[in-house]
Amino acid sequence: MTDLTLARRLGQFAAGLTFDTLPAEVVDSVRKRVLDVLGIAVAASDLPTSGAARRFAAEQGGRPQAHAVGMTGPLPAALAAFVNGTLAHSLDYDDTHLPSVLHPSASVVPAALAAAEAYGRGGRELIVAVAAGLETCVRIGMAGYDDKTGENLFFDHGQHATSICGTLGSGMAAGLLAGLDADALVHVLGLTASMGSGVIEANRTGGTVKRMHCGWAAHSALSAVELVRQGFTGPPTVLEGRFGFFQAWLHGRFDPSAITDRLGERWEVPGIFFKPYPANHFTHTALDAASSFRSRGLVPEQVERLTLGVPAPVVRTIGEPIEVKRAPETGYMAQFSGPYAVATGLLGGGGLGAALGDYTDDLARDPARRAIMAKVDVVADDECTAVFPHQFPSVLTAFLTDGTSLTARVMTNRGGTARPLTYDELALKFTDNAGRRLSAAAVQDVRDLVGRLDELPELGPLWSRLALPEGDS
Repeated sequence: MTDLTLARRLGQFAAGLTFDTLPAEVVDSVRKRVLDVLGIAVAASDLPTSGAARRFAAEQGGRPQAHAVGMTGPLPAALAAFVNGTLAHSLDYDDTHLPSVLHPSASVVPAALAAAEAYGRGGRELIVAVAAGLETCVRIGMAGYDDKTGENLFFDHGQHATSICGTLGSGMAAGLLAGLDADALVHVLGLTASMGSGVIEANRTGGTVKRMHCGWAAHSALSAVELVRQGFTGPPTVLEGRFGFFQAWLHGRFDPSAITDRLGERWEVPGIFFKPYPANHFTHTALDAASSFRSRGLVPEQVERLTLGVPAPVVRTIGEPIEVKRAPETGYMAQFSGPYAVATGLLGGGGLGAALGDYTDDLARDPARRAIMAKVDVVADDECTAVFPHQFPSVLTAFLTDGTSLTARVMTNRGGTARPLTYDELALKFTDNAGRRLSAAAVQDVRDLVGRLDELPELGPLWSRLALPEGDS
């Protein structure tokens, strides 16, 4: 095998990790991400698409190996990963890494949970695998960010980096739990590079396909690991090669140093942003800006029009087509609407400022919200563009009926290193999410078990607490 290829560097990095050598902040971060993903998956379990994912998985048959939220019995590991990954990404409440602008935990954690059950691993091995998978995922994603131009090359090509890079990171996590060595992990990367996919057009004009992207990434990861165990191999130059991953996806424009620079010494995992609000991350600072107007006593009746300034690359996701963004037909479409975020902030929401109950189909069509949204223009703002994608800032200006105006600048995202969520805030988010379907006792048990995840010899106790009430699956 060729030495020092990017895949080889990643494989050696992952294979060399142990629980005892992981930085404490990485271990703590992984525990929190496992808790976050499980809470989101439980909250998403009653969505129609979640039911569709479970029915699909149930109809495939196969050997029972791992559990999925909302299903009474175990499934083949790849199908359990598919269900949990689909649920974890379905509410747009999962974490985000910058500047790669992808959601790593929604595929990596479900893949690792399924693999841990299938291969009989405990909490320590799970933590190591998740850490390796997240780091692999986001570093490959970072390589697709052009620091000189500020372009995210995956998104510029209409590609969903979350699922494309998530397949590779999930494969790394699952491969470690399967006991693969560095050479075999290179083969896993070689296979998953041919399996990752995702088209992001649903962000603009609707459709629920994006919800399954992380599920399919996790499913592909488990499949790739088993195929390697059966003898399939991949090219050692799968990432940087002439016909490799970065040529195929990004036409050869990528930064290899983003993958290799201080790999294993400087960890990206602790800096992944948690989401305080269940909506596209680009909309969060718009909601914060509008909330600041509300805290200053502004009411919608005083507003003649609003201009939401955002980074230029963000406009197409949360501001175009503007007629769609001003009048979303569903709660899911509202999650990708800048005007809806402004309306939510002005009117006030639940949880940490906006909760799942603020993104329903009825509220998306609510006349009061529609009246506010009709007044919102979404435009590119130079100040915001200069910061992107290290943050997703907003500058919101309200032009009032009395001829005056107000401006709010929110230049950093809540939930990131500049404005971190406290443990109590993350616990509130988990309790709000999991408490929609689980008893208070079960919610507390899951919190306690994940809090001492490294002490669990196997994951059965955790899944026994995640079983939904009879008739809810």
